[in-house]
Amino acid sequence: MKNRKLVMIPGPTPVVRSIQDQMGRETVAFGDPDFINDFKGVIKDLKTIFKTEGEAFVVAGTGTLAMEMGIANVTKEGDNVLVVSTGFFGDRYVELCERKGLNVDVISSEWGTIVPVEDIEKKLKEKKYKAVTVTHVDTSTGVCAPVAEIGEMVKKFEDTILIVDGVCATAAEPEYLDEMGIDVLITGSQKAFGVAPGLAIVLAGPKALERRKALGTIRDYYIDFEKWIPIMNDPAKYFGTPPVNMIWALQESLRIMKEEGIKDRYERHIKVAKAMQAALEELGFTILAEKEHRAVTLSNVIYMDGIDDGEFRKVLAEEGAVVAGGLGAYAGKMFRLGHMGNIDTHDLISTMSAIERTLYRLGKKDVLGKGVGTLMEKLID
Repeated sequence: MKNRKLVMIPGPTPVVRSIQDQMGRETVAFGDPDFINDFKGVIKDLKTIFKTEGEAFVVAGTGTLAMEMGIANVTKEGDNVLVVSTGFFGDRYVELCERKGLNVDVISSEWGTIVPVEDIEKKLKEKKYKAVTVTHVDTSTGVCAPVAEIGEMVKKFEDTILIVDGVCATAAEPEYLDEMGIDVLITGSQKAFGVAPGLAIVLAGPKALERRKALGTIRDYYIDFEKWIPIMNDPAKYFGTPPVNMIWALQESLRIMKEEGIKDRYERHIKVAKAMQAALEELGFTILAEKEHRAVTLSNVIYMDGIDDGEFRKVLAEEGAVVAGGLGAYAGKMFRLGHMGNIDTHDLISTMSAIERTLYRLGKKDVLGKGVGTLMEKLID
């Protein structure tokens, strides 16, 4: 009998039944009064949960589209942009910005570490930057940037917009736009929201909206804030066809969030991450990210000697859990395990048990029960 495979990659994450049901509803016209009311509720909830007096945008697309939307609405050709990179996805901003004719400087960290806030501040003092981009959690490294500290520091630079890539952080790591100094938060539906891929989500604070107005007409059409603001304020209007069922799915995700409580959700992610990482270390693995800067949404797990990446992930899939491979210099040396969104204790324990069985099959005969035992102990505490 085949095992049901748990999809434990860093996204898409498992989608619970109530969210799946929303995606399976009979589609209605985007002008349907009930749908319009639902869409308005989604926009209101996003602004309330993530605390901004600005605007929320929900459009058909992915996190990469959200990245482009974020930068296009606050910069013009020739502007200076500072990219703060802690891994592969931070580096992605470089090409994106260069294609828009922006002058890009990069400040990077060794994989597994953060870029110190004082180093970012020093760089911002060297020249006038119109924007700085920070990846809150880079899935290539599992590093969580100190966004609250960065936001407080960037407030000193009145002409600099802080853009935070929250694709693998939003709804799991604390992100309160206006109080944390985040001017643009970009994210997607398929990670900690626990919805299937398909939605680009952007929140823009007052400072970012002022910058957009000051730019006048921009080159971009589909991702222009000015095109979407009338729709987000009144979904009865039309610009681009909204993904009706995906918006219903996001509405259910937000309902789950409100029911759990956003602060309790953040605490749950911390507890789960610490438990999973302790259990993995008990089995002999190493976590790439420094302990004080580890993400709560995923673990980037370096193999012990004698384990082949391809064979490990193949056997693990046979045992019922799918994880992602490493990127960059860590390809073949590491796997990436997601533990975010609406996953429950059954998913976590089943995944850890599958990892133990995989190691046992690969010759590590002393592992059975060690990881599961540590995980359960940490989850129950």
